Amino acid sequence: MRKLTKLDHERVLSFLRAEPSINLFIIGDLEAFGYDTDFQDIWAEFDEQGEIIAVLLRFYQSFIPYAKGDFNVSDFVSIISSFPEPHLLSGKTEIVEKFEPYKELHLGKKQETFFAECTNTNYLDRSNLDIKKADIADIDRILSLRRSIDEFHIRDDAREMLLTSMMSKTARTYFTEENGLMTACVSTAAENSMSAMIVGVCTRKEFRRKGLATTIMQNLISDVLNECKVLCLFFDNPEAGRIYKRLGFKDIGMWTMYR
Repeated sequence: MRKLTKLDHERVLSFLRAEPSINLFIIGDLEAFGYDTDFQDIWAEFDEQGEIIAVLLRFYQSFIPYAKGDFNVSDFVSIISSFPEPHLLSGKTEIVEKFEPYKELHLGKKQETFFAECTNTNYLDRSNLDIKKADIADIDRILSLRRSIDEFHIRDDAREMLLTSMMSKTARTYFTEENGLMTACVSTAAENSMSAMIVGVCTRKEFRRKGLATTIMQNLISDVLNECKVLCLFFDNPEAGRIYKRLGFKDIGMWTMYR
């Protein structure tokens, strides 16, 4: 077990590339912030042949482990517990559940969601609907639309986060509008060289049942896949899951967060 440096970058990316959607956050954070910041670290466990078998990413107080098989959970627990609480843990369900017996982590509330991936455009149709790509000038309109959705919980720092993401090209938003009013939008987050995540699918209440968000999604999915990336998303609503599957998303596992 050792902490990785920029000299390990290609080696660790090769390990993570086996599941680019599951490893979306780790890949994105490594590409964006590297190995020499005070808020991010990554450690790896190696086998007897010197091959990586597991990694642990720290981003501030959030930790994401990943492994393809068995790994030394207790060593990862020792690393996590050496940092101040709270210990925020997330990842592929069958991996992070191995940490539950370790009471020194003081894990918070457990939340499980379905994790789905789209890798081809076979189920997509292009539309003549006027769909636009947002720029920085549209940030306040995006947030205004999101705040109109009862199910969304918008953080106080949402504007700063969205601005940073758009400027770093790790997020994009497509939208429709009518008479200058943004009617529906769909965004990506955590975009990296291999993958991207669909987030923020929303339609203003008075414009629902017109297929706006679904049509926007089809255009966005097509554009991202044509850039040779895979798309993924979380969902816990069965109705939403059915819509996503009609667009070509397939379940690839469960994702668990402890908050």
